Amino acid sequence: MAARDSFIDFLRDQLAPLGAIAPRRMFGATGLFCEGVMFGVVAEDALYLRVDDHNRAAFKEAEGLPPLSYEKQGRTIDLSFWRAPDRLFDEPEELVGWARSALAAAHRVAGTRSR
Repeated sequence: MAARDSFIDFLRDQLAPLGAIAPRRMFGATGLFCEGVMFGVVAEDALYLRVDDHNRAAFKEAEGLPPLSYEKQGRTIDLSFWRAPDRLFDEPEELVGWARSALAAAHRVAGTRSR
């Protein structure tokens, strides 16, 4: 289910310190792009941020929350996006810090794909 426009607008405002945030609807969700890479996904009004081996430890708090995944041929496919804790929406500076880490991970992932 796609995110409500009001939630996307809220995130664009909160994440403005990262730069221009470009939301794109895709596959029933909304991808959040900055600097040409997708660092976040909004699905059912929940924010998921890109994780990789470099920022996984920093996102330890999110480890217990359900990751963004889907079922395919009876298997669960993990998309390497972890749900941001809801408390971050009351902590704008910390939310930006998590998003900045996700953006760096998105750049690393994009760099490995372009090789």
